[in-house]
Amino acid sequence: MKIVEHYSHLNGLEFLLVHKPKLWEEIVDVVNSIDAEKCKTKVSKEKTKKGQLLYSPVDMNSMFKSELSALEWEESRVSYWVTKDEKLIRKTLPMNSDDQKKEIEATGEIPIFSYNQTDFIKNRVAIEVQFGKYSFVAYDLFVKHLAFYIGDKIDVGVEILPMKSLQAQMSSGVSYYEGELYNVVRQGRGVPAVPLVIIGIEP
Repeated sequence: MKIVEHYSHLNGLEFLLVHKPKLWEEIVDVVNSIDAEKCKTKVSKEKTKKGQLLYSPVDMNSMFKSELSALEWEESRVSYWVTKDEKLIRKTLPMNSDDQKKEIEATGEIPIFSYNQTDFIKNRVAIEVQFGKYSFVAYDLFVKHLAFYIGDKIDVGVEILPMKSLQAQMSSGVSYYEGELYNVVRQGRGVPAVPLVIIGIEP
């Protein structure tokens, strides 16, 4: 596969090129190493594409995971506790997980365990490879990357998406670069408040 387009939000790419050029090279090399034709394994059952051989999100994710894991990109998870009280959430937000729970319990509220997980992280850069539905990308961009950035776990988030030309050869409902770029740009230049690199790929 190859990178066709990229969008640098809040100078995300510039940060990588200056401060972590090796990681950017690894991302480019991993994309280039994916053999797209080996991922064309899904026989469509949809009415408009019935019988067509489509690109499989499962196979593409598996290949990306194999390549990134070999370069020591690892899953990361941040745990935290939530409650129904908005003021209490604001108070406990900067605390570590254990202190959050104690503080919530001390007020008589019930703490609810939650977490954010990112697929690949290395040297304070997170990567999400997203071949899923539209809502998953929005969650990555506006919740997941942002949470890791605010929590001082990453400096930049990277989102890898299919271009429309690739998405058209996948099951319907999969998000694509051009659509998600529009969604980010229409929010204004400072939203989401995390440096990002959004990447569009195709075979």
